[in-house]
Amino acid sequence: MSSLEISSSCFNQETKLPLSPPLVEGSAFEPSRREMDEVEEKPKEIIKFTAKKLSVDEVSQLVISPLCGAVSLFVGTTRNNFEGKKVINLEYEAYLPMAENEVRKICSEIRQKWSVKHIAVFHRLGLVPVSEASIIIAVSSAHRAASLEAVNYAIDNLKAKVPIWKKEMYEESSSSWKRNKECFWATND
Repeated sequence: MSSLEISSSCFNQETKLPLSPPLVEGSAFEPSRREMDEVEEKPKEIIKFTAKKLSVDEVSQLVISPLCGAVSLFVGTTRNNFEGKKVINLEYEAYLPMAENEVRKICSEIRQKWSVKHIAVFHRLGLVPVSEASIIIAVSSAHRAASLEAVNYAIDNLKAKVPIWKKEMYEESSSSWKRNKECFWATND
């Protein structure tokens, strides 16, 4: 029998496709023990602060899981303006030991609130030109609601709690260090 069998009559054309072959122990169609072990993968958190350009593809691939039907991403990029001034790039600095610890706490909080599989948080340090990513957060989960809510929680809390400082560099050769308005230690002015 060929993979596609077509029978026709004067008034009717019928297409029959073959059924899937039955699974036979040891056949190529039976999942191997290794594949089944991969399905039982442990949750992971990948946190990285780097001066290198960030890749959305790289970060999203790190959280993909055969157990998950959703990968949600937040990508924060450098915009070319702020309050009427032309921004040419941003410069980020961080106190790394504390920053990494605070991101780990955020990941732990996410796991307490939502059923997620993997979390990746990559933040750029140093100069970040206009349109390039400053931060990428990726979260995988079985269903979209958990990963979407977790990504939103992650960026809001990262901006509020993680010691990362941003300096905006303007076209007219001036610059300005900016505080995150969400920071818990920021004063209300």
